[in-house]
Amino acid sequence: MDNEARKTVIVAGLGLIGGSMAKAIKKNTDWRVLGWNRTRSVTEQALREGAIDATAEDADFASCDLLIAAMFPASIETFLLERIPQMRPGALAIDLAGVKTRIVESVGPVAKAHGVRFTGGHPMQGKARAGFDRSSAELFDGASMILVPSEATQEGDLEELGDFFLSVGFGRITVAGAREQDRMIAHTSQLAHIVSNSYVKSPVSARYVGFSGGSYKDMTRVACLDEVSWTELFIWNREALLPEIDGLIGHILELRAAIEAEDYETLEALLREGHRAKDRIDAANPDQPSD
Repeated sequence: MDNEARKTVIVAGLGLIGGSMAKAIKKNTDWRVLGWNRTRSVTEQALREGAIDATAEDADFASCDLLIAAMFPASIETFLLERIPQMRPGALAIDLAGVKTRIVESVGPVAKAHGVRFTGGHPMQGKARAGFDRSSAELFDGASMILVPSEATQEGDLEELGDFFLSVGFGRITVAGAREQDRMIAHTSQLAHIVSNSYVKSPVSARYVGFSGGSYKDMTRVACLDEVSWTELFIWNREALLPEIDGLIGHILELRAAIEAEDYETLEALLREGHRAKDRIDAANPDQPSD
């Protein structure tokens, strides 16, 4: 397929997520992949390794078919507000930030005014440590891709984007409103990172070898988060995240009170509640139990 017949995607931000996206598109599709990164050396590395076909120059934003922004949330917002007005009407744009409400509400109106079809996105896959060196064409295989419509999303865009991401390797497309997405992610992702990051601060944590089965590693896997990115994610999603934190603290305090009082009956009842809650969750999701 010659270059004139191929569609062009620009992947902006070539860290773990963007680098993996570029590699997956290159591996699984016929799209021409251009890369853009604030640090030029990363773009050059991606080019040497064949993760991209070329470096995206300013003029390429006016002619690309799809722009994928994969940076920290604040950088994504600034980048899209600057670049979308340079894109041709009818082109597609999507961001890959882990929170959606602020970006969809700020970028959507600008995209609509310029005729650019912007939709929010959130790939539900990652690794504990970030960076292009850890990116992989297989990172998203079988994962869920969340699509969040904005006021600039046009009829057929969700289907087109869904087909594209399935071709890249994703196994499921989930469509949600921005606030629904942020509420769910506060529970399923952000709260887990907060628990993990807090858990490893125990003074005995480093002595785990010989004293742990799998539970310690399960609990600490995501503790080594990127503090700059996750600070933005937590604060930008504080409206949804704070009630999750408060709920968790409340349940822990109930357990603590029962343990301190040596109240066997209450402690058993509280533990039974959690056990039954997990059973209900798995019964409601028999094809994908949460364990």
